[in-house]
Amino acid sequence: MKTDIVIIGAGPAGIFTALELIRKGSRQKITMIEKGKAIEKRKCPKSTTQKCVSCKPYCHITTGFSGAGAFSDGKLSLSYEVGGDLPSLIGEDIAQRTINYTDRIYLEFGADTHIEGLGNTQEVKEIRKCAIQAGLKLVDCPIRHLGTEKAQEIYYSIEQYLLENGVEILFGCNCKNLVIENQVCKGVHVELDGKDDVIYAQSVIAATGRRGADWLEKLCSEHGIDHYPSTVDIGVRVEVRNEIMEQVNSVLYESKLIGYPLPFKNKVRTFCQNPGGFVSQENYDNDLAVVNGHSYKNLKSGNTNLAILCSHNFSHPFNQPIAYAQKVGELTNMLGAGKILVQRFGDILEGKRTWADELSRSNLRPTLPDAVAGDITSAIPYRTMINIINFIQAVDHVVPGFASIETLLYSPELKFYSNRIKMDKDFNTSVKGLYCLGDSSGWTRGLMMASIMGVLMGRKLAEVELGIKIEEDPDISSEVPVNENNFCF
Repeated sequence: MKTDIVIIGAGPAGIFTALELIRKGSRQKITMIEKGKAIEKRKCPKSTTQKCVSCKPYCHITTGFSGAGAFSDGKLSLSYEVGGDLPSLIGEDIAQRTINYTDRIYLEFGADTHIEGLGNTQEVKEIRKCAIQAGLKLVDCPIRHLGTEKAQEIYYSIEQYLLENGVEILFGCNCKNLVIENQVCKGVHVELDGKDDVIYAQSVIAATGRRGADWLEKLCSEHGIDHYPSTVDIGVRVEVRNEIMEQVNSVLYESKLIGYPLPFKNKVRTFCQNPGGFVSQENYDNDLAVVNGHSYKNLKSGNTNLAILCSHNFSHPFNQPIAYAQKVGELTNMLGAGKILVQRFGDILEGKRTWADELSRSNLRPTLPDAVAGDITSAIPYRTMINIINFIQAVDHVVPGFASIETLLYSPELKFYSNRIKMDKDFNTSVKGLYCLGDSSGWTRGLMMASIMGVLMGRKLAEVELGIKIEEDPDISSEVPVNENNFCF
């Protein structure tokens, strides 16, 4: 089988590569391969069973068109300061302008025009003052909240647009390897409908997301693709009552706090805050269960959840940070009999496990009903746990009550983006014809930054095809309401 461009993975990075190629007038044949299902066919059985049933051969929350984005809280961070290290590669100015441009595309497909975190200047100053006094940095980033259910509608519209404009999407197609000859990538080995095949292409784009980071790292080692281990994040998902987070939720919606707590001074940060949200379970390869959080537009709980992540950077001779984080997750899963573990913060400080009857008597009830009460400190490394404890106590100075006895900590929360692919600002790797995008590349974190990497990739490929320099689109304000029928394709 032959095509012009093959995109591995139908997450935001791959989607926006194809979308931008179409917008810029490309005539190349684009083939996307995705091991999961079309977005309209993705459904987590937990909505019916009320518990995770460990779907095989993959988790429907993390796999399929739009990747984990379809079932995430659907937040678009509108500042280049949030979402990974891509700005250091392409420049902060280009990153911000492309965010504005990409945000406009989301609006065209139905995103809410309201932006969280704007205004409230005096209130933000007060929160920042408290953060500084606690030794923390506040990053107040404007947020466009799609909502889990709305995100699925938006990505469905994009999926249909791509199909209508000639993009071939092969669902249920598993990429097994790359075709590389003399340091030139010429295609991919795939399995489709139980049969092995080869898809040859001039350009191969690996955009496999956080879930595919381990797969991409192995291929880099096998084929000598220049890369290096970077950061891996290990942490917990924290849940508190909405009353505790009321001020921060109303003023900022998402408070991004960063600290370097003593004694180790590792970077610790908050991530993915979900006011009125729900804690969720996702399953990765080898039955690894990890915790995440969702936030819907209409369905609300009485709790707020957010991740607290501790960054780990390893040096020679160790070069397997993803495997390290997986081992931590596996040990936690073992203690929870394959389920997510949950523990009260007060019990951690007292050096005891949490029991189910203690949770039933608390003001704070878990929104993940099948989480297993236990002892997360028996699995999380000492250095990580001390960092998290000290960070939570620092946050308590900004958000009084955050470090209460009943505050819940779920584990494991793991972010697999540690394999950093070496590339130039045009995303050229050490293998000609191979490009690596999104969270699996190690350069982005989250929906927006992965999306803009796809936009820039689409432009580069269109420039090569058309033989012209495509002028950057003007800086478009994201605050201007857009007529839902005023598509500018």
